[in-house]
Amino acid sequence: MPDIPFSCGLDAALAVIGGKWKPLILYHLAKDVHRYGELKRAVRGVSDKVLIQQLKELERDEIITRLDFKEIPPKVEYSLTPFGQSLAIALRTLCEWGAEHMHTIERISESRMIAVPLVNQ
Repeated sequence: MPDIPFSCGLDAALAVIGGKWKPLILYHLAKDVHRYGELKRAVRGVSDKVLIQQLKELERDEIITRLDFKEIPPKVEYSLTPFGQSLAIALRTLCEWGAEHMHTIERISESRMIAVPLVNQ
């Protein structure tokens, strides 16, 4: 029997989108093609180093394509591959769930932040 590297479909999907920034990158690329600076502004809080790393990994995993126009100043565009578009469709449901429950998640997050200092005292 062949050794299957993933325990289930979710395990396989998380191998591709794991991490804090990849789903947000995919969310923005699902809307439109973006240049690096546009992605940097859209994915607030990510460092240049991490964004570059995440983009390279998504390209390696055939989720996005990087089009280098070989111009000066440099012009590079990122877009979803058909494989990446299928992943973006799957992530849409997760995005809708987050939007529907945003207030509850915010409340829970705030109560967690209040509780942490009390535990440490």
